[in-house]
Amino acid sequence: MLATARSAKTGLSRYSFHDLSPSEIARTMTIPNEADIKFLEIRYLNGPSIWTYRPVIEAVVDIGELEDFPSNKIPGFYERLKTMLPSLIEHRCSYGERGGFLRRLEEGTWPAHILEHVTLELQNLAGLPGGFGKAREAGPRGVYKVVVRAWQEDVTRAALFEARQLVLAAMADQPFDVNASIAKLAELVDAHYLGPSTACIVEAADMRKIPYIRLLRSGNLVQLGHGAALRRIWTAETDQTSAIAVGISHDKDLTKTLLENCGVPVPEGREVDSPEDAWEAAQDIGLPVCVKPLDANHGRGVFIDIKTREEIEKAYAAALEEGNGVIVERSIPGNEHRLLVIGGKLIAANRGDAAQITGDGKSTVRELVETQINCDPRRGMSENHPLAKIDMDPAVHINLARQNLTPDSIPDAGRKVLIQRNANHEFDVTDAVHPETAEIAALATRIVGLDIAGIDLVCQDISKPLAEQGGAIVEINAGPGLLMHLKPGVGKPRPVGQAIVDHLFADGNGRIPVVGVTGSYGKTTVCRLVARLLSISGKRTGLACSDGLFIDRRLLEKGDRANWDAAHRTLLNRAVEAAVFENGSDTILESGVAYDRCQVGVITNIDPARHIGRRYTNTPEQVFNIMRTQVDLVLKEGAAVLNAREPMLIDMIPLCDGEIILFADDPDLAAISAHQKHGGRAVFVRHGHIMLADHQGETKLVSLEDVPLCQESGENGQPAAQTENVLAAVAAAWALGLSHDVMRIGIETFLPD
Repeated sequence: MLATARSAKTGLSRYSFHDLSPSEIARTMTIPNEADIKFLEIRYLNGPSIWTYRPVIEAVVDIGELEDFPSNKIPGFYERLKTMLPSLIEHRCSYGERGGFLRRLEEGTWPAHILEHVTLELQNLAGLPGGFGKAREAGPRGVYKVVVRAWQEDVTRAALFEARQLVLAAMADQPFDVNASIAKLAELVDAHYLGPSTACIVEAADMRKIPYIRLLRSGNLVQLGHGAALRRIWTAETDQTSAIAVGISHDKDLTKTLLENCGVPVPEGREVDSPEDAWEAAQDIGLPVCVKPLDANHGRGVFIDIKTREEIEKAYAAALEEGNGVIVERSIPGNEHRLLVIGGKLIAANRGDAAQITGDGKSTVRELVETQINCDPRRGMSENHPLAKIDMDPAVHINLARQNLTPDSIPDAGRKVLIQRNANHEFDVTDAVHPETAEIAALATRIVGLDIAGIDLVCQDISKPLAEQGGAIVEINAGPGLLMHLKPGVGKPRPVGQAIVDHLFADGNGRIPVVGVTGSYGKTTVCRLVARLLSISGKRTGLACSDGLFIDRRLLEKGDRANWDAAHRTLLNRAVEAAVFENGSDTILESGVAYDRCQVGVITNIDPARHIGRRYTNTPEQVFNIMRTQVDLVLKEGAAVLNAREPMLIDMIPLCDGEIILFADDPDLAAISAHQKHGGRAVFVRHGHIMLADHQGETKLVSLEDVPLCQESGENGQPAAQTENVLAAVAAAWALGLSHDVMRIGIETFLPD
């Protein structure tokens, strides 16, 4: 039997050092100067392939003369590589235990395998997750395929080249700046990888088996789901986030007016148009006051607890630089809290505390900020840092001036100096929020019209009602940051990504019916016919096949579109309610499949000779691994449709997560009989009629004489081939739950081109 577990579908490395004598293992040799690791080809496989369900980089490498130099034959290599990358000890590799790869390295393994692990580790150290990797012999001596998980293509490509340089340097006992290499890759990760807020939503979608597609090479625009079931997110904004609501939230004065009109507690205040007007407003409201921009975000240009005219005039000027106007409001005693509301429900809450330093009698305020505050590893300028570094901005200057200090002052030893109020949103207080306050936050979000909002609320005790302590909502933010809730300094993380996904997909999983078809012959015909049946059933159907790209019966692009790009574009189309894709072996090998999973996977037949010789495919077993990819992608609630005449396809039955439906023109095949005995469904021909067979018996669908396609010969020239293509299409339609009438009408009216 050819059936194997997916994790082992590519086989094992060909070499074993247990076959070498002790003298051979101990012998060391000098590496030729011209020895190299050459990249013959590098491909980005965008989707599921023979390797894994996820995108990978596949590099064909030629190690040349290094084929004669496994790691144990290179003096000092093991020690040098371990010193360069001590974290390689975490790689379990063949032995399934910590240090497994280092053990392989010490016993002896080849450069391609080493390249795989070093690439993975450089990615990990740079901040890109992913631990999948493979190194397998490609056929010609010294040529291997090295496969590495690629969350982001640019990063993994760069990591692959950096790994090559590191491995060669370690072999030749030459210096290599590992830290510089990691820093270079980390910059690429920051530039190209998803931000933490978006990543947590994508991870939550993945946990619910909702497909996702990144719509930009870099940036945070992501599609969740396919076709008519898709939704889009952009960081913490969704396609349900109203543009009007975002505009309202940016206008702080308008937001406050709307909230106040609906009885939501907000601070008294008004918009001002000059420093003088700001002072007049402050006097009317009563000191102290808060001065802030009309339309800024993330607390920029906000000055609280302002008590003097001089401070108000300075704060006005600074606030005006951050926005298109200035508001003066009553200063509310207490701490600032950030409440996250998603879909009308309070999901998380954080409390902000003041940032302060303690004087040592020697260092300036500026120096103490760096050594006591900004040194915190949680602080940084990237999206991956839950706390921002503190700059000596105007707000800091005003706070220091109140304390008769400047950034260059040297505070006395032991003196506490306030640097920023509400600078540390790091204390999770979700469980402490009073129910009434949670309801007010949800109401405020509905008033503005946001589906996801960050509510800035000031009060002394979040566990008590706002009314009894004079608390109020001071700001509502669209697209709020999620990191403070994912990585609070104190308290437990909150499942904010899951809450957003549940909000977007309260019903369903973002999937539309997807049918994938592969095989050696007949793929295009089966695709055309299945798409026809789906269209008749009332679903607007996308089809990407060798005949072109179609939406229903409308030809969008003529020519061969049986490729990843055409299928990918189909899944981006909101009009598409079902999709059918032709996946030839070349597509699986060269680009991967466009979808993550499918409801129905069809394999028409397998002729190994037709595929051997393509892209280092040398054996029937390798052809088996290519074709089984379509079976591997079938959902648990879906079905694989397999040709019962093909022993290789029968061997795939145990590999499918879903149901198996067999088809063949001969009802007496042993495979069909055995399948029916165990309650399986089958489609076959009996006495000139297409029959649907299940545990309840056989149902006559239609006479072959009424099916025009059955009068034609197939791609391989055999008269019965088109009949089998019709049977495969009928089986796929049956798996999709289409009615007998739809199937009958569809195949009776389908005319071959």
